[in-house]
Amino acid sequence: MMIYYRRPWDDSTGDPLSDSWGTSIFYFEVDENGEVLRQIQFFENGRKLKYSLNYIEDEFGMLSDVSLEPEEYKEFRIDQGEFEAIWK
Repeated sequence: MMIYYRRPWDDSTGDPLSDSWGTSIFYFEVDENGEVLRQIQFFENGRKLKYSLNYIEDEFGMLSDVSLEPEEYKEFRIDQGEFEAIWK
């Protein structure tokens, strides 16, 4: 069973180029153990960074290698349809 989250992110990524893209929202698809399988970072300016087990990293970032704790993320839970709409 996959679980999906949407979490706003106002902190800097630390990369000068992507910092100019504005704030962002992270979307995560995780398995029952909290391991991130797919991840999207959707920026205020419309740019989107997408990572998966098939595309782990690029010059702007990478797929999270930290498992997400369900208790910490429960308020950010979304349905699969919302995640898939952003993934496309």
